[in-house]
This record gives sequence, structure tokens and C-alpha cells, in this order.
Amino acid sequence: MSGKFVETKPEEVNDNVFRLVGTDWMLVTAGTLNSWNTMTASWGAFGNLWMKNIAICFIRPSRRTYEFLESAKFFTLSFFDRKYRSILDYCGSHSGRDVDKAKETGLIPVSLMEGTVHFEQARLVFICRKIYHQDIDSSRFIDPEIFSFYPEGDYHRMYLGELVKVFRKS
Repeated sequence: MSGKFVETKPEEVNDNVFRLVGTDWMLVTAGTLNSWNTMTASWGAFGNLWMKNIAICFIRPSRRTYEFLESAKFFTLSFFDRKYRSILDYCGSHSGRDVDKAKETGLIPVSLMEGTVHFEQARLVFICRKIYHQDIDSSRFIDPEIFSFYPEGDYHRMYLGELVKVFRKS
């Protein structure tokens, strides 16, 4: 999608959040234009907590993006048109430790706010300020089916981010 990014309010985003996260997927990115990493995610949520509009994402400690999220103040969630699905597939199946994801996919990293990175090809971008994190604790699983997502015990860390800016393509 060509066009420029236009700031909008979270309440003006008309996309179905279940489709955005669970079906369309997103790139979770942390770092700066000088040093960043991104990964594909299909687990997450949007809502309101502590009188703030928030986004939630989940990252396993084994992922390279985890290292960047741990040291960053902000992270971004970037959503794309369907024609970019192969890029999301690639970013979800290759580690930033092993490949340059921008070089391999043609992603163009850009920043609309200092300390953040998202991508020129995105159609919708949420810039989030980290406000809370918590590790998933398997002793609190009520539904035993959840264990099937963790055969190696590599539980996610949950990050809550306050939505500080939202951009869409014009």
C-alpha cells in the first residue's frame, strides 16, 4: 500500500482486532533504526487497563526480539496488507541472529517517533510504551490444553504497552 502515514486515534481504528492479530498477524519490533529486531506474532490483545489504551504481546525468551524488548522503552506492532504475507512468514521462521530480515524480505525500516522502528510497507502501526511485563506461570494454567503450546517449557513473557501513537496509511 503506497501513501504516507497519518496519525489517528486508537478509537478510530476500524479493523477487527481478532482478525488483525490472529489471522493477519503482526510484526513486533523493538530497537532503533541503528539496531533493531522484529518477529512475527499471532498472539496478542488490545484493550483498556489502568485508564490507558493498551496492547499486549507475548515473546519467548529464546527469540532475539526478546533481548531488544527487554532493553527498549517502546515497541511497535505493524500490520500489513495480505500481499505481504510471505514477509510475515519469513520473519516468523528465521532468527534475526542468523539473517538480516530487512535485506532478505525487502522490508524498509522507518521511524515516526524517536526510539522506535516500524516498516514502510505497513498499513497500520501501533507505537507502544512498555508499562508492565510478566512471565507466564504454568502453575496458573486452569485449562490443561495450554500445556500443549509449551512442550519444552519455554513460557512467554507478556508485555503490556500503552498506545502512545497510532498511524495508518493514507
